[in-house]
Amino acid sequence: MDFTEMKKKDTASLQTEVDSLKKELFNLRLTAMAGQVKDVSQFRKLRHKIAQCLTLINTKGGVVVGTVAKEEVSAKKGKRK
Repeated sequence: MDFTEMKKKDTASLQTEVDSLKKELFNLRLTAMAGQVKDVSQFRKLRHKIAQCLTLINTKGGVVVGTVAKEEVSAKKGKRK
């Protein structure tokens, strides 16, 4: 999927795309640890696609679920001190 196709999607479908790309990146890391990855450029390509999706979500005004959770956790840590 290229960037123009991603622009046509809504934020919910972009978020599911980000989740699936992150799972794919995780699986790629596991196979790399086993020494079975032959094309290491796949890492960069996956990270690039994730960044494109997140950029589109942010420009459309959507909220990224993982980012909000991290901000809430860091805010809670600040209150404990």
